[in-house]
Amino acid sequence: MGKSNKKQSPLKKLFILIIISIIIFGGLTVYKFYAGVKEANVNIGAKNAVYIYIPTGSDYNDVKKIIYDNNLVKNKKSFEWVAEKKKYPDYIKPGRYKIEPNMSNNKFVNLLRSGKQEPVKLVFNKVRTKERFAGIIAKQLELDSTDLVKKLYDNNYLKKYGKNTETAMTLFIPNTYEVYWTTNVDKFFDRMYTEYKRFWNKSRLKKADKINMTPEQITILASIIEEETIYNKEKPIIASVYLNRLNKGMRLQACPTVKFALKDFEKKRVLIEDVKFDSPYNTYKNKGLPPGPICIPTISSIDAVLNHKNTDYLYFCAKDDFSGYNIFAKTLKQHNKNAKKYQNALNRSGIYR
Repeated sequence: MGKSNKKQSPLKKLFILIIISIIIFGGLTVYKFYAGVKEANVNIGAKNAVYIYIPTGSDYNDVKKIIYDNNLVKNKKSFEWVAEKKKYPDYIKPGRYKIEPNMSNNKFVNLLRSGKQEPVKLVFNKVRTKERFAGIIAKQLELDSTDLVKKLYDNNYLKKYGKNTETAMTLFIPNTYEVYWTTNVDKFFDRMYTEYKRFWNKSRLKKADKINMTPEQITILASIIEEETIYNKEKPIIASVYLNRLNKGMRLQACPTVKFALKDFEKKRVLIEDVKFDSPYNTYKNKGLPPGPICIPTISSIDAVLNHKNTDYLYFCAKDDFSGYNIFAKTLKQHNKNAKKYQNALNRSGIYR
């Protein structure tokens, strides 16, 4: 019996070694799996977060290039291993994604695979031209600026929003909006139309109706006021001047409309020859409002028309101290005196155009 036990001893040792090897190998495999899936692999340095943008139509190779070009992962092989195990190459979703510190491959891939985008805070303020507006929007969203401009000049397209190519810019209310980066032109128009209807609520529509003006007309007048002053407290007074002139059948004679007609927005002084320029936007030559806004006015300018002051003023011009404030007058005689002071101030400063 003793001899038999000695012969079996090497077999037992081999068996034990095999078991130990399996345990070690299994442990290493489990550790490798844990390291690949659960350990932090995202690298964004000392930043609290970074954002990556995956364009519409991207494939897996495109995504990898975006990630690697931005040095977002420490170990590329482990990232790819997890991505392929989770079949991410079959579920590429475009968008703007927020990447946080110490994300594991598992969390990172799950985020990208889910398509859970981080919204963009879309911002626009006073903009004068359709082309400039499209450029500002295209810098913040994935949409094509050329397509946006094209539709801003397309009467058939604008018809469903109650606009035409002249009034198209009245659709946009300056504010900050949360929008997905992948928003296309059609969805952008739909969202802006929703915001437009929300802005023109019953209260504002009632005020517009009280002065017998449409939201478009209110916005067009507000766009002129926007260009006339930098001070919100002056806007309701300037609104009263223009409303008084409209009610009396007087031309608005607004210098900003001449600058818009000339497309010379840096012009500091409007001359007699300028006001002769033939354009439907030149309110020195044409009665009433221009056919469209000369800029996208701020909400304060729109509300200044709706909540205008009740005054007898028919004229105003800039003060000769270049403070940015205006001086108002009820009579042409007084206005001419005020205007002369301002013109002399321009001459003293060497401002002739």
